[in-house]
Order: sequence, then C-alpha cells, then structure tokens
Amino acid sequence: MLISHEIDARVRAAVEEAQRRDLLPTVAPPDVVVERPQKPEHGDFATSLPMRLARAARMKPLEIAERLVSLMPGDDVFERVWAAPPGFINFVLHPRWLGRQVDEVRRAGEGYGNLDVGAGTRVQVEYVSVNPTGPIHVGHARGAVLGSALAEVLAAAGYDVTREYYVNDAGSQMDAFYKSLYARYAQALGQDVPLPPEGYQGQYMVELGQELARELGDRFLAMPQEQAVRETGEIGLGRMLECIQQDLEMIGVRFDVWFRERSLYQSGQYNKAMGLLRQGGHTAEREGALWFTSTALGEDKDNVLVRSSGLPTYFASDVAYHYNKFVERGLQRVINLWGADHQGHVPRMKAVVGALGIDPSRLHIIIVQMVSLRRGDEVVKVSKRTGELITLRELVEEVGPDACRFFFLARSPESQMDFDMELATKQSADNPVYYVQYAHARIAGILRLARERGIDWSDGDVSLLAHEAELALVRKMVLLPELVESITRTLEPHSLPHYALELATAFHWFYQQCRVVSSVPEDAAITKARLKLTEGARVVLARTLHLMGVNAPDRM
Repeated sequence: MLISHEIDARVRAAVEEAQRRDLLPTVAPPDVVVERPQKPEHGDFATSLPMRLARAARMKPLEIAERLVSLMPGDDVFERVWAAPPGFINFVLHPRWLGRQVDEVRRAGEGYGNLDVGAGTRVQVEYVSVNPTGPIHVGHARGAVLGSALAEVLAAAGYDVTREYYVNDAGSQMDAFYKSLYARYAQALGQDVPLPPEGYQGQYMVELGQELARELGDRFLAMPQEQAVRETGEIGLGRMLECIQQDLEMIGVRFDVWFRERSLYQSGQYNKAMGLLRQGGHTAEREGALWFTSTALGEDKDNVLVRSSGLPTYFASDVAYHYNKFVERGLQRVINLWGADHQGHVPRMKAVVGALGIDPSRLHIIIVQMVSLRRGDEVVKVSKRTGELITLRELVEEVGPDACRFFFLARSPESQMDFDMELATKQSADNPVYYVQYAHARIAGILRLARERGIDWSDGDVSLLAHEAELALVRKMVLLPELVESITRTLEPHSLPHYALELATAFHWFYQQCRVVSSVPEDAAITKARLKLTEGARVVLARTLHLMGVNAPDRM
C-alpha cells in the first residue's frame, strides 16, 4: 500500500461525504497533495488541501480541515488524524500497522519497493551520448549515473524501460576524428602527415594511432588517402566505442540500445522527418539554407536545419532521431539527459516535436550541470598522467565505482557540484557512501551472529516493537515505495542517496538504543522481534543501494 495514495483516497472520500452532508459547498476540489512534514510533531504525513480549497469554498482553511477530520477517524493504519493551523490535515501512522510492515517487507524481499504505476508504459531514457571521438570524462559520468539510476527506478515502478546511447557517428566531428587518427597512424609509421587544423589533439589519439600501426602494419599507407582515412577511422570508431562501453561498465552503466546516427540517413527516416516538417508548413528556404520556422511556434528565433552547403545541422539529426523515437518506434515517453551546453537547445526541441505532431509533454529533457573535482581544498583540473581532462577511468581507479555513483547521484542535476575525491576515499562516517554501506555490513553482521547462535526469528512477534527507535526505523523503511513513486513523477533520482543516509542513520540509532541479540532467556521474544526488524532494514537498505547501482557489502 502506498500511504500517499491511501491518504489521497481518504481525503477525497471525506470531501465527497462533507459535500453530501452540506458541510462543504459543492465545488470541484483541487488535487490532494500529500507531503512529509519537516517536524515530527506535525505527523508522518500531511496535506494542505483545505488551504487550496478555501477560496472556492469561501470558508476558512482551518474550518474546512476540522470538518474533514471529523469524517476521518483514526484506525489501524493511522493512529491519529488532526487539523492544524492554518489549514493542514496531519496523519500519524499507527504503531501496530508499522509493526506489520516489517513482515510485509520481509515477504517482499528483493522486490520491496516495486510498483505497477507505470503499467508497462514504454519509456526511453537516453543518457551520456558523448561523441565517440574520445574517452568518457568526469563531466559525462554524472549524466551516466543519473540516467542509469533513473532508468532503474522507472523499471522498478513498472515501466517498460529502454536505456539508450545515441552514437553521433555522422557529420563533421567524425570527419575530424577520422583524419586525426589517420595522421597519428601514419606518424607512428614515420610518415610526415600533419594533424588537420580541426583535429583531435589528445594523447589518446597518439596512442590509438600507435596501436593501429603495431597491429595492422603499413597496409593503409598504400591506399588512396581518402580510402585509408575512412577505413582507419571506422576501426578507430569501433575501438573508441568499446573503450566508452568498458569505462561506463566500470561504474555499472549499461545500455540496451546503441543507436547509430548514420542509420537515420541510411534508412530514409531523416528524409521522412524533413518531409513532415515541410508538409506542416514549418520550414522556409532562405539564403540557400533550410530553416525550421520556430518563431511561428513562439520561439525567439528560427533555426537552421540544412546549411547552404547541403549538410544537415546537429539539430536536423536530432529532429530525425526524435521522429524515430516517437513515430517509428512508438515510444510513449522519452527522457533525455543532456549536458549544460545543450540548455538553449531545449525549447526548439520541444517546439519541433510538436511540429511533428507529437505532444511535447511526452518529451522530458533534464540538463546536467558541470562537475568540479577537488582533493580537500585543492581544485583538480587535469590528469597528472596526461595533463588533460581527467577521465572516468582515472576517477574510478582512485575512488572506486560505489563512491562515483553515490556522489554523482547526491546532487540534483541542475545544480553544479564539487566532487571531493579525498572525502570519497575516507573510511569514516564523514564519507556518506561508507556510512551507508557500513550500516548494511553491520546489519549483516548482526544476522550472522544470530544464525551462529542458532536463533530462529521467523516467528518473532512484531507487535512487541514499541520503542521509539524501533518505530522510527520502520517509519523510514516504509517510505521506499513512496520514494520510487515520487521519482517517477519528479524524475529526481538524487533523492535516493539522501533517503539511504536517513535510513542508515535510523538504523544506527536503533542499534545504539536497542540491544538486538540478547543472551538473557527472558529477552528471547524481543530478540526475535528485533531480528525481524533488522532483517527488514537490510532488505530496504540493500534495495535502495541496488536502485542507486551501489554495492551492499556484508563485511567492511
């Protein structure tokens, strides 16, 4: 049971009953928004519906709240329901209900938190999609972690999720990559072939050229240069994609689909998309170029689709790609995670999706801001090894994949973040990922001890759980399904690490306040009840870490 849905149903029923009894005027009520009060004394959950209903009802919010509360008495789910100024309705969960949830969690096991709110809706999450012209850098990794965690939560909520990487393997950037690689290959064989002016300068290109020279010899030097550039470039593209894939797998990021940009042109879908825009009257030819007339749709300026040279822009490729997503593949919802440099691209993308006849609300674009690295107070700008931008591989080798994922997830994507590499490697409570993983390891250790002592807690009586710390822990545990449902609406997976920290803190407090495994015979019953609670806490904490893509260690 989602508690927020239960409150929603009860409040709606109370409004209908109040209107039937003429306690409220017959007006359409607003949506019931269920919140978590910041202060425990305000209850476990609350709704401000009376305040939002007051104007239409022409009544004081507190009076509305009191009349609705009179129709919602406490029961075996909510111990107390009351009205509070200026017009809140507060709810406190019943201790007996909380105790029963421990058994529910244990029964659900690894499936705890799974929902069916998605009902099989086809959703695509596209993330990373870095040009395959170089290795994955730290800035790209943040979007990779956010995208993979979001996809995991959506799948847990019952959506049919496709995780996709868009491979930009067409256009000018690939031409520059191909020419750069051929130059480095030829140079490795002693040839005086200059790097093109727009070429890629990185040390990784020198190493890739040397690798091709060692493995393939000088066979490409005998070819016409144009053919050699194309063939060495194709080999290099394949290896760069392998490198990107391997680096992403180091932090548990995988994709169902690696979609090639060039396939849009080869399949004719690019022409279909451009044809739809022309048929809809959304294009104009000016100065030899083809423009998308986005000003007619409320945008500040029109945007070039095809340059006067006849070459399509990146925007035109994106139009064809989204035509493929929505029309050719029939995806019901598309979520793109883009870098901060794409901020200005969002309005025109929404506009062109609408011009293709697709409801723009089906497209969600999340902008992921930049990452700064530091070690304590020292800002880290470049790699010590190469003097270039720090790659994802280098970061993982220094701080580990779990710290990478936890830290990148811990801030909302629209906020810039500092990644403290020194903190990420600390084995202390100061390091949040260590703190959370230590809680899981501590739980596993308690359960091992109980098994070694031959304790069978399967018949533990959860009604004995009455200590403040016990109930506080269960109150945190039952929030995981609520969090999963919330993330499907807000698309904000950064709430996961915050929840994990709160849950770990609740467990550590319970551990300090309540002796779990007692050797005193008179404590056998409470020991079994607390072991049930401990086992339930392990299930929820492990599930939370799994959704984040972070390991749940049994020993540390």
